This record gives sequence, C-alpha cells and structure tokens, in this order.
Amino acid sequence: MARFIRWFDDVSLGDVSLVGGKTASLGELYRLLGDGPLRVPNGFSVTADAYSAVLDEGGLRDAIRRRLAAVTKQDLAGLAAAAHEVRHLIVDRPLPAALADEIRAAYRRLAGGGPEPAVAVRSSATAEDLPEASFAGQHESFVGVRGAEAVVDACRACIASLFTDRAVSYRIDKGFDHMAVRLSVAVQRMVAADDGASGIAFTIDPDSGFRDVVLINGAFGLGEAVVKGQLDPDEFWVFKPTLARGLDPILRRVAARKTWKLVRGPDGAPERRELGEDQQRRLCLTDDEVVALARCAVQIEQHYSAARGEPTPMDVEWARDGEDGRLYLLQARPETVHRAPRRVRAEVYALEPGVARERLVSGKAVGQRIGSGRVRLLRDARRLADFQTGEVLVAPVTDPDWEPIMKRAAAIVTDHGGRTCHAAIVSRELGVPCIVGTERATGTLRDGAPVTVSCAEGETGWVYRGALPFERREVDLAALALPRTSLMLNVANPDEAFTLAALPARGVGLARIEFIIASAVRVHPLALLHPERVVDADERRQVEGLIADASDPGRWFVDRLAEGVAMIAAAFHPRDVIVRLSDFKTNEYARLLGGASFEPPEENPMLGFRGAFRYTHPLYAEAFALECRAMRRVREAMGLDNVKIMVPFCRTPAEGERTLAAMAREGLRRGENGLEVYVMCEIPSNVLRAEEFARVFDGFSIGSNDLTQLVLGVDRDSELVAPVFDERDPAVLAMVASVIEAARRAGRKIGICGQAPSDYPEFMRFLVEHGIDSVSLNRDALVRGIEIALAAEAAAGGAARRAAEAERGGEPEEE
Repeated sequence: MARFIRWFDDVSLGDVSLVGGKTASLGELYRLLGDGPLRVPNGFSVTADAYSAVLDEGGLRDAIRRRLAAVTKQDLAGLAAAAHEVRHLIVDRPLPAALADEIRAAYRRLAGGGPEPAVAVRSSATAEDLPEASFAGQHESFVGVRGAEAVVDACRACIASLFTDRAVSYRIDKGFDHMAVRLSVAVQRMVAADDGASGIAFTIDPDSGFRDVVLINGAFGLGEAVVKGQLDPDEFWVFKPTLARGLDPILRRVAARKTWKLVRGPDGAPERRELGEDQQRRLCLTDDEVVALARCAVQIEQHYSAARGEPTPMDVEWARDGEDGRLYLLQARPETVHRAPRRVRAEVYALEPGVARERLVSGKAVGQRIGSGRVRLLRDARRLADFQTGEVLVAPVTDPDWEPIMKRAAAIVTDHGGRTCHAAIVSRELGVPCIVGTERATGTLRDGAPVTVSCAEGETGWVYRGALPFERREVDLAALALPRTSLMLNVANPDEAFTLAALPARGVGLARIEFIIASAVRVHPLALLHPERVVDADERRQVEGLIADASDPGRWFVDRLAEGVAMIAAAFHPRDVIVRLSDFKTNEYARLLGGASFEPPEENPMLGFRGAFRYTHPLYAEAFALECRAMRRVREAMGLDNVKIMVPFCRTPAEGERTLAAMAREGLRRGENGLEVYVMCEIPSNVLRAEEFARVFDGFSIGSNDLTQLVLGVDRDSELVAPVFDERDPAVLAMVASVIEAARRAGRKIGICGQAPSDYPEFMRFLVEHGIDSVSLNRDALVRGIEIALAAEAAAGGAARRAAEAERGGEPEEE
C-alpha cells in the first residue's frame, strides 16, 4: 500500500489534516457527484505526510525554523530574502526516493495504460479554507504538466511554495506558526478547456452577501485568466428559489468583450490566443449549461451546509471540456467573506453633499466603502517594496504576490477583472474599497496624485480627483424598531438591489424602468422594431449591429428589460416590488439610440406626449406592447409574481381603462394571478377624481415632484423659478391630504414615492399623521425615515389619547 498517496475516492472532508482543504474538498465532491451530469476529474493526493518526510530529511525543518524566526511583515525585504532562501532549501534537493517512486506510480495509474495525460498539480494546505483564514491563492499550482518526472518536479515546487513571500506574510498576519501548517499536493487530470470555457460560480452574491442567487463568471479557454482578473468575464445571475421550482431562473446574462483566451502552448505553459470578432461578444455558456452549473453549485452548498451544521456558501471552479463538451467541477471551497449570517450592523458610507467632484475613471465597484490616498501606480511586482501604507494601489491586475501590500492600501483600482477576480476577492476579505475593470486607470491616474475611490454609489465605482470629504457611520439594523407605516425604497439601478434588500424596508415602492432602458437597452424600442426608419445612417448601423444575431428584435428589448426588473424583484422577493411603466418624455426618448427618428418635437415635453396617453397612441403602442411582454415574462416565466405594475401620468380614468385593456391584450390582466395595478397620483385630476380612479386601479402612489409642479404651476426643470417649487406649500399639502382621505374611503392602498419625504422630515411627519399606508424613500433616507415615522406615530398616538381624555372630561384612559 502506498504510504504517501491517497486517491480522490478515498478522501473526504474529514481528511483535511492529511490532504489539506482543497484536496479534501475534491475528494468529497468526487464521491458526492459520482458519474452525474457534472463530475470531478479523477486524481490523487500527495499527502501532508509526504511534506513532513521532506522536511525531516537532513535537518531541513530546523534550518527553516531558524531562518524564519526573526521575520516580520514590516520588513518586506527581509521577509522576501528569508522566504527565497527557504524555498531553495527545498527545491535544490531531490524528493525522498520512496516518495518520488510513489508519485510516478500514481501518475502511471492515472494514465490507465493510455497516453501520458496532462494534469494540474495544485497545492493544498492543511490550514486552508478555515473560518478565520482562507489561504486561497497563497501557494503555487501548475497546469498542463505532462510526464512522470515533470509531475515529481511540480510536486516539489508546490511543497516549496508553502514559503512564498505572500504565504509567509499571510501566516504572520493571521497568527499561524510557520511550522504548524503542512502542505499536500493534488494531482488531477486536466480538462481540455483550451477550446472550451472555464470560470467560477459563487452560491452567494460576493459583494452584498445576498444568498438567494448563484453568480457564475466565465470565459473561453483556461480559467486562470478569470481567476486572476486578466480579462472581464461573462456574468450570469441565477435565482435559487425559481431554480428549485423549475421556472426560468436566469435573472441576467452579461456578455463581456473577450478579445483573447488563455490556452496551453506547445510546452504546456499558458499563452494568449486572439479571438475572432464573432466570438468576442458571444456568451461562453448556454442557458442549459448555466442552469446545470447552478443546480450543481446549490447541491454542493446544501451538502457542505449539512456537513458543517451551518449555512455554507461555496466558491466553485468549473470548466467545459472542448473535446467531449462536458462540464466539470475542478474544486470547491467555502466562501470566506459572507460565511457568517448577513451582518445586522450596516456600515454606511457617503460622500459629503455639496462638494465639487471631478470624475477621473470608473469601473465595477467591489463593496460599498470609500477610501482616499495618493496614487501608487504599479505595473508589475518589481516595485512592491515602494508601496506605502494608506496609498491607493493602481495596477493592470493584481495577483497573490501582491497581498502583503493590498492589506495596507486605502483602496485598489485595476484596469481589468470582474467581480470574482483576485483583486475583488481579496479586497472583500480585507474590507478595502476596490474598483475593477476600469480599462484605463493605469493610463489616466497620475502617480502620487491624491484621489478618492468611491464604491458607495451603486454598481459603478468612481475615482475622483483629490481627497474628498466623506462620512462613515454604523447602524444597528437589528435594533431598529419598524413603524406601522410601511417604509419602502425607491430603486432605479438593478445592480444596487442585492445590497438594498438587506435594509429594513417592506419592499420597493418605485422601481423606475427608465434607468434600465437607458443603461441596459440604450436604444429606442421602435428603432429595434423598424431600423429601416432610423434617419441617421450611423445610428442605423449601430441598431442593426445590436440586433444582427437576434431572430426577434422585439425579444431583444423584452429580454434586456425583463432582466433588469428581475434583478430588483428577486432581491426583494417575496416583498412587493412596484414597477412603474416607462415615463420618458419625448426629448428623453429622442436621446436613445435611433430615438430622434420616432419622437415628435414638443415645446413642453413635461406636459406632452408621456405616460398613459402615449401607451395606446398609434405612435407608440407597438413599443408599449414590448414593455408589457417584459413584465409578463418576469411575473410568469421567471415566477417573480411579487411585481406590481404602476401607470404614470394618467390624466383621466378613461386613459387608465385604455391602458389596462392594452396590457390585457399582452396577457397582463389586472387581478389575474394576483396582479395589482396602481396609478401615479401626480396630476390635480388624480386628486379631484380620486374616487373614479379608485374604480379603475388597485391603489395610488403620490408623485410629489409632478404634483407640486402642476399645483403651483412651476416648471421643475427651470432654475429661474426654482425657489417657488416647494412640496410643503399649503396647496400641495391640501392635495396630498385630500387624496389620502379619498383612497381610504374607497378602500384602496395609497403611498408616496416622490422625493419630498426623503428631503423633508416635516413632510414625512405630515404623511404619517394623515394615515398614509406606505412611504417610499431613497436609500440614504431610510434609516432617518424610520426614526421620524416612529416619532410621528408616537406623537399621533399621544394626541389621540389626549383627545379621548378630553371627551371624557379629563379622565385618563384605563390601561
């Protein structure tokens, strides 16, 4: 029997002390998945006993201990010199003969009498994937290794990599004894992903900690390019509840522009290969493959959660073999940042308002923090020793060798990478604000210049010139009592939804689809349906390029819009999400790609061709049908029936009835499958004819901006008359009080989604005192809104008690 070798089918999670966290997990997966549709490529472990045997020869252990005894993380040069010397103490001598023979024999067995297979040789530390330390990426791995002697050499290099600079620094930082951690090596058949694809799947949103999604990243070729953030990957979000119900669970697909892929060169080393134009925007996975990966990832999460006795989100590496077309899982480890339950204390960062800001670059925000410092531009690892604590690290990409300086950075900015690249994963663990995928940070930001890195403004992170003032505060969300009045959120950006869903809101009172159309669609829906009518030749070519591969251009619009709405609806499911149908004005629609060819010129678009009137007009009815189909897809095909519909700028009840009829023709029937349809109350006619509108719709949502404009006769876009615009004007308050009372008499729900309660505490108190059902606020006003609503409810209760006492002649009410 081999002394130093254990095969995957003989390894489980209980063997971490012998084979390390990575290999123990591989063995567990190998046994769990078996010959299922997704499987783990076979392999073996060179155990930690082999590592001990290496160190026990010739007094090597004592020599290593002496050399590392005085090393500190503050002396980077001394640390690097000591680690380099220790590595060479290992790699400059042969492995013990018995160990080398066992590795050769195991490799021949893996070949099964066939050609020598290419294998991945991966380090697996016995302290890996602990709750307090992940050790991920600290040690070396080698891919495309072929031949018995090459495998022996790679195993020796892996053992030596327990003493890389980054691993030594990490152990010091985490308080681990250098000699207490041992290392195993996993040798595994390579998946031929050169002509396939590979990537990572998280069973949690790694930014927000939202647990009901699987996030899959991937690209063509070998997975190292995705893991290291060398290119922007495709992204797929899958909703677990609808995955379990057999509905369409894919919330969103994002195709990155992938100009190259990583493949194995003739010598087995990774090299870049350019991709043709037809592949660059093509998704690397089909929908069926995405669903299969998500199901397998959830199965793994459930298995590990049961084994550990606690919820255990997972980080899974996968690959598709270009030869047999099958999907394989290469490893799985517990996700370390959000393993504990979602925090009840929220850190809230915000740039101070009113301060001039100059944006320099933007990219994908990682986390929600803000940091500032002087730029330290590093294009490679040669100048790592120059990095000073509190600087902003700016680089093309980062890799594990950089971790000692990353933990000292005020912020991190990279040219390349997605949400699961090295820079993103490490910055989350360290709590450092990070922006990845800027494409141009190293060419734009000047070395030594002070900048502010903000990840607190949604999915897009911004780098601003100078050190801008910002505030940070902590809120104990669990300690917040909630008022009787339902406080909801205004949400425009789907990329913020998972983060916002953790806030103590009853749902979304206003989801604006204009933002989704402007950012994810960017083209006028009629231009998609009739590109030949786009007058501008350049715009017509752009539109035709967008739909070149689409068999149904209208479906292209429906899919983009549905995905944006679905991200918000899934984040808050099963809480209500009220989606307002499009309310662009003609001048705003005209700014969309191809839009000028379909929009009539108007002197006053604010009062013109907008809202409900537009939906059934011959100039737009065909496009409105696409909006309805998108909403139906979200509610029915995707199973997100918590979506409610809201009709904006509806001038008369007859307009409302025509709109409902148009919706019904597209399968969106009020009352069917629980569909509720609300109307915006933003025109005086909505107030004056409230009882009639109540017979058409299920409820009202007050739009205080437009209502104020039309009650006071003030153009809210005019700076000249801006001082007159005030939602607290007695005339506006009288209108608000009147429609609340009318809705209550009619037995209809009524809320408000306008800006006023987010801006003015006294307006919030007024609403609560008049018995409004719900108030929808901006994210930064929610916590303060809760406090004001509680105080207003308490004051209203006290006033009611005092009135009752007065009626009884001053007798106090009995408890």
